[in-house]
Amino acid sequence: MEDLARRISSLSPEKRLLLELQLQRKRGLPEPIAIVGMACRLPAASNLQAYWRLLSEGQDAIREVPADRWDVEAFYDADPQATGKTYCRWGGFLDAVDQFDPALFGIAPREAPYIDPQQRLFLESVWEALEDAGIVPHTLGGQSVGVFAAASTLDYGQMLLQGPEVVGTYTATGLASTMVANRVSYLLNLQGPSLTVDTACSSSLVAVHLACQSLWTGESSLALAGGVNLILTPTVTVGFSKLTALSPDGRCKAFDAAANGFVRSEGVGTVVLKRLGQALADGDRIYALIRGSATNQDGRTNGLTAPNPAAQEAVVKAAYERGGIPLQQVDYIEAHGTGTLLGDPIEAKALGNVFSPCRSLDRPIRMGSVKSNIG
Repeated sequence: MEDLARRISSLSPEKRLLLELQLQRKRGLPEPIAIVGMACRLPAASNLQAYWRLLSEGQDAIREVPADRWDVEAFYDADPQATGKTYCRWGGFLDAVDQFDPALFGIAPREAPYIDPQQRLFLESVWEALEDAGIVPHTLGGQSVGVFAAASTLDYGQMLLQGPEVVGTYTATGLASTMVANRVSYLLNLQGPSLTVDTACSSSLVAVHLACQSLWTGESSLALAGGVNLILTPTVTVGFSKLTALSPDGRCKAFDAAANGFVRSEGVGTVVLKRLGQALADGDRIYALIRGSATNQDGRTNGLTAPNPAAQEAVVKAAYERGGIPLQQVDYIEAHGTGTLLGDPIEAKALGNVFSPCRSLDRPIRMGSVKSNIG
């Protein structure tokens, strides 16, 4: 075995991937999905390179609610029970979310103001991810390219519909969450599946899961998956304050004894996905592989927002089994890790129950969450 490992390690990256593909097929496991392009805009990070610097340098991307969102003083009250108020004045915010070049996408300037900025941001992120993958967007027209977008909030609609007199020809399509994905497919003439996913905190990961399923079944030849979130009004923040789910000091202290809630943040991100065999044949740069994924639901727990540890254990086991990855090989887990007193201990214990039977204390699994940097 050691001799085989040395021989494999001496191979070029392309040959190692080809060998892995052959082994997966022999074992009857799904063909790995290759990530061949990426793009993101996150708090204090306008692109992938800036995001990596932010994480590697341990930067804090959280700040007070900017004045162009709402008057933080008007909605702030340290008392969680104060009507219409929030006790958290912090968040992770993007800059210039009102800026957009409609001409680049063939959108009429008169339509652009009616389009939810989340649609516009996701469209730009898809374009940037395709460029990163070395794909000219308009060459995909007519192909079975799937678009899987994640979005959960409709703040722009709340703002726009406050005055019914401003409702116009483009309002319905501009505010519909389904159009986060459908607008991409329409503008690029993509003819694979196109859907917007909302499963709350897991929306973007479920979008990636569905994209992989579509590639595995042959429904899509290429898939674009990602998510977008903007915080344009204080409404949802006030609601989370009533649940006392937010951190008063606006920091996610993941798996920390001082954890006291999460902080809301904005962002957009997209990945370009192909089956590994196709990516190798096309000579793509491959960032990473997705070998398996799984979804499930908590079912009935002691509260609508309370997690189920048994369900968490089950979904983790299912993902590794489907990917054919031995638990002994896992070195790091990027966790949900919001920094809540309820969620973090349940997640940590569930992961411990899955991995502890095959691990020893002298070889621990590292665990973290980027939410401690960006919310």
